[in-house]
Amino acid sequence: MKSLKLNRNLRCGDEPAKGHNRWHCEIAPALEVEPGEDVELDSRDALDGQVTAATSAEDLRGIDMTLVHPLTGPIFVKGAQPGDLLEVDIRELKPADWGFTIQMPGFGFLRDEFPDPYIVKWRIADGWATSSDLPGVRISDGSFMGTIGVAPSEELRREILRREEALRERGGFVLPPERIGAVPAREPIASEGLRTIPPRENGGNLDIKQLSAGARLLLPVFVPGALFSVGDAHFAQGDGESCGTAIEMSASVRVRFALRRGEAERRRIRFPRFERDDYFVRPELAAPKRFLATTGMCVRDNVNESENATLAAHSALMNMIDLLMERGWTRQQAYAIASVAVDLRLSEVVDVPNFVVSALLPLDIFDK
Repeated sequence: MKSLKLNRNLRCGDEPAKGHNRWHCEIAPALEVEPGEDVELDSRDALDGQVTAATSAEDLRGIDMTLVHPLTGPIFVKGAQPGDLLEVDIRELKPADWGFTIQMPGFGFLRDEFPDPYIVKWRIADGWATSSDLPGVRISDGSFMGTIGVAPSEELRREILRREEALRERGGFVLPPERIGAVPAREPIASEGLRTIPPRENGGNLDIKQLSAGARLLLPVFVPGALFSVGDAHFAQGDGESCGTAIEMSASVRVRFALRRGEAERRRIRFPRFERDDYFVRPELAAPKRFLATTGMCVRDNVNESENATLAAHSALMNMIDLLMERGWTRQQAYAIASVAVDLRLSEVVDVPNFVVSALLPLDIFDK
């Protein structure tokens, strides 16, 4: 079995032949594989080793976001051509023994509500994550790769840049290309490469927890060889990853590729799809028997906003944080618990003007 092994005492920029942190079609492959061939890939954590067991909450103010996310690859899949659909069979994930959840000023779904840094450090062992920062909480293994995708074509990269710049000009939160911190550091890739924070047509930072071992991810191919990359492993995450981080960790993943020739072009598939034949976690975790839930609707300060799912999600999450505080957690502890364990669910989008978002908290994460 082919593999890409990393020295995790180094950062991505110290091993540029094995990884990158920008999307660009000119990044040289780190490995070539045949369809049907297993390959094992090491990965670094999403912040490229900037958070350690010695990191304090105040240290988080100095996190360099230009280093996010270190990806392992690209992997050149022989025979892959634009218009194909790349099938990525996620066969096995091996988590590290340590992870973290952090709240960074200016980042996360509730960034305006939580301006201060916060950190939870997790011990990972025997299929569980526990932390002295959240005593009495135990999170089951739901390991998956948060960032997983293929290279965009030059045409797609330019299209993405145009639309994201237009969004930035309208006041949207956009991270444009940034040469500082880029891997590879050589031009023009450093100045042109897409940042990895948002997901796009090529996949990327999807943060879909159902992409655990056993899933098949289907990615449209935009360049010859597909140029597949992966990183940003999570031990567990609530649907929504609300504070901006899950239980972040390094990991190893084993994948196998197959090609569905011309299927993306023929079926006009432009965005990722995924499928699986078994539960993504144990059924009692996917559909918890015991839970508490809060709801949110499109109402702010007693003013109705029509069909605003973002506002409904914000409200559901804030109500969940209030609920957790009622049970004795601090506000920042509650936000961290929500990010790693609470599922935000779009309950209905038809009863205008008020959409409903529910926030589900599984009670079995707490010691009985």
